[in-house]
Amino acid sequence: MSRLIHATDHLPKHRTPWLGTAVGALFVATSGVFVSLSGTSPGTASVYRCALALPFLALLAFRERRGETPPSQRRPGLALAAGTLFSVDMLLWTQAIAEVGAGLSAVIVNLQVVLVPALAWLVDREPVTRRYLLAMPVVLLGVVLTSGLLDGGGTGADPVAGTIHAALAALCYSGFLFLLRRSGRRGQTVRSYLAMMASAALVSAVLGAVWTGVDLFPGWAAVGWLLLVAVCGQVLGWLLVAVCLPHLSSQVGAVLLLLTPVGALVLGAVVLAERPTPLQLVGCALILGGVLVVAGVRAVRSRSRAFP
Repeated sequence: MSRLIHATDHLPKHRTPWLGTAVGALFVATSGVFVSLSGTSPGTASVYRCALALPFLALLAFRERRGETPPSQRRPGLALAAGTLFSVDMLLWTQAIAEVGAGLSAVIVNLQVVLVPALAWLVDREPVTRRYLLAMPVVLLGVVLTSGLLDGGGTGADPVAGTIHAALAALCYSGFLFLLRRSGRRGQTVRSYLAMMASAALVSAVLGAVWTGVDLFPGWAAVGWLLLVAVCGQVLGWLLVAVCLPHLSSQVGAVLLLLTPVGALVLGAVVLAERPTPLQLVGCALILGGVLVVAGVRAVRSRSRAFP
């Protein structure tokens, strides 16, 4: 993993960031399935997935290049804010998994495809490209179709509450992505991300205990599934995204992360028997088409072009 992260500093910038983000998004897609298989409460899952990732992240951070003060030390407020947003997102999203299904909850959360570029435009004055605007109607249609809202393709015990929880999670998720992208601009991304996950673990422990409860030992089987969430989702998935996302425009990064709900829907069908409908499959195809359009020729930008 450390070699892969180090390689992003040397491989061509027009190729590595979007590929790393795409691979990271697919690793993140496994989180919903593994959380469902763990059978734990949102608070327990959120605490464990962050806490179990910390030793791996600490090892990678130790091996990260030294030379400048870590961003997490220069700007502790950013790490705390990002960790808090990620924690609330996890709690709401994990709750939504049981209410609307792993695939649908991931799709709703990914309204970030609109919210993150909007934040970048409002705060950083990042221009919105014509390619992105033309692709958005198709991508959003794909999101709606993939969600199963038009044909009852969603699963879960409480679709209404799950939709509300997932929508609130989308707001927190978008804020986290915006801050995650900012944190990687000044180097030593792993250390900054480690600080975020430590903050997220602490906030999840407090909020989880108040809301749904935190089981300090949910059983070895549950811990095993949550360890897979930590390794695949937090270490392999989100760390790759954290390293690569600052090298992309907000629009390209946001669209590439839509590979997460597509992957989650496929895994939900294979592992959890959540059968996608024909319209959901069409929606996945539209999302993949949008990814190819927005992240196509000349859409991927280097750090210098993305952050003038």
